[in-house]
Amino acid sequence: MADSPDDTDEQLGGLFRADTEREPGDGNVRRWGFDVHPRVFPAAAALAVVFVVLTLLFSDVAALFGLTGPEGAPMTAADAFGAVLGGVSGTFGWFYILAVNLFIVVVLYFALSGYGNIRLGGPHAEPEFSDFAWYSMLFSAGMGIGLMFWAVGEPLTHLTTVPPFFDVQPGTAAAGQAALGTTFFHWGFHPWAIYALVGLGLAFFSFNRGLPLTFRSVFWPILGERIYDWPGDVVDVLAVVATLFGLSTSLGLGVQQINAGLTFLSGRYLPFGIPSSPLVQVGIIAVITAIATMSVVAGLDGGVKLLSELNLYVMAALLGAVLLIGPTVFLLGTFVETLGFYVSVLPELAFWSESFTGTSWQNTWTVFYWGWWVSWSPFVGMFIARISKGRTVREFLLGVLVLPSLFSFLWMATFGGSALFVQLNGNGGLASAAENDVATAMFELFSVLPFTVVTSVVAVVLVTTFFVTSSDSGSLVIDHMTAGGKREVPTTQRVFWATAEGAVAAVLLVGGGLNALRTAAITTGLPFTVVLLVLCYTLYRGLRKERGMLESDRFSAQVERLVKRGDVEVTTSNQTVVTDVSDGESGASSESGASGGSAPTDD
Repeated sequence: MADSPDDTDEQLGGLFRADTEREPGDGNVRRWGFDVHPRVFPAAAALAVVFVVLTLLFSDVAALFGLTGPEGAPMTAADAFGAVLGGVSGTFGWFYILAVNLFIVVVLYFALSGYGNIRLGGPHAEPEFSDFAWYSMLFSAGMGIGLMFWAVGEPLTHLTTVPPFFDVQPGTAAAGQAALGTTFFHWGFHPWAIYALVGLGLAFFSFNRGLPLTFRSVFWPILGERIYDWPGDVVDVLAVVATLFGLSTSLGLGVQQINAGLTFLSGRYLPFGIPSSPLVQVGIIAVITAIATMSVVAGLDGGVKLLSELNLYVMAALLGAVLLIGPTVFLLGTFVETLGFYVSVLPELAFWSESFTGTSWQNTWTVFYWGWWVSWSPFVGMFIARISKGRTVREFLLGVLVLPSLFSFLWMATFGGSALFVQLNGNGGLASAAENDVATAMFELFSVLPFTVVTSVVAVVLVTTFFVTSSDSGSLVIDHMTAGGKREVPTTQRVFWATAEGAVAAVLLVGGGLNALRTAAITTGLPFTVVLLVLCYTLYRGLRKERGMLESDRFSAQVERLVKRGDVEVTTSNQTVVTDVSDGESGASSESGASGGSAPTDD
């Protein structure tokens, strides 16, 4: 009699499991509706509380110790954030640039080598979500808020303040091309390579090694059982703090844009005006956090998945609308031309560090972005890992790296290209609006296009739903890390972290505005960049061992035993496919590992 599917999975996948008796969350404290790691949860929560309190009381503390700002007055939190931002970005910018380029090389190596055939979850694993749902969720979690916030503002800013890398005159067509090419650089392959690397590491060590779905697990090849002791605790606390502040940065940007949209719409079409102020933004955060809480209660399938798919539909509709009502032919040509321009300057631009220009432009832009992506990578990477079981390494890496990047390019070319077209053809107000408040830039663009009210309302709704999905999925990720890697956690914990994310975003906005958001991203991302460099090595060791096992006589003997018993079938056609006869599920392995293919089955 054939084993059950779970038994077959265990017999095939059990060969690859880490040699440990520990189970995810086996040392957790369970009380008051929480199920938490006894050290990671309180340490991460305490750090978040201390940060919030110090930011709110910073001026009083500065006055007590005689700390003064640039003009001799007691130093404010905004002054402190600005000083830290300048110090970290100015000193470690070269390190960020070198590390992120290395991540791209490592990701491409894993994807295009024989390791690309290894399947996440083992040779018998199947994807949990459809391709469409998978892409919807990874993209919504990835950078939806950022694309909405910067799509118009960044190209316009670079048009008038051209990056020193390009020797062109500001405000000209050549400056427009440089501006959009720089925007492609910041939103293209580099950030998605970071997400892909982190997601692969977490998915592999969790699904293929049976380790907790937390960052401590990626250190298994060098720490072994010690990942469950204080070294693993430190790594997980760093991951939680980086996630919390990276996510809060995105939420802060999102709420600024929601406020800008409401101010724009109310000022033109309502009998009353909604001001753009920190107080209003805190109120918006409170309302949307409450909505995110309801999404949390609905669960992954009922909340994040449905909203993520809705986001993609609405985003595609808004993109299509702007393509049609904007300068369509110009935008399509701009997309193609800028893509080629980006590829041509990428090798030099990727390693440029302002060493000979004596400028500090890069600290505010490229270094900020790289720090933001790294600090957000535990959140996005873990969320992508959580939804990617059953996909091959190649499918996972190329899917995460290429398709979202191409969509980002098209999005930036459409919205940024429309703004540049308007600006270069006589409307100087757009660049001024972006310079004064980048959150208003998209709505100023809509004001010179047809259907202003419709596009503006859709944009506000879209940023709001991105806020909700980011908060919801972010609380899910932090829950995994603070629950010792358990994949099923109490709803109470997710509500707690969703509230904490909103609180930190509100405090950052009140305490220092955009500079505070930038500082939080860069400073928390710095130590985590070191962690990701170690991940490159541990992931290589893990994949090499997996590939060796798949090619081993031991694995072949196990498959042969199951075939003889009638539990599985094996079909060979450029790959070896291991198929469970009892329910038609399939997994695959090629000569060097698992593959994304499948074969017909006879039930």
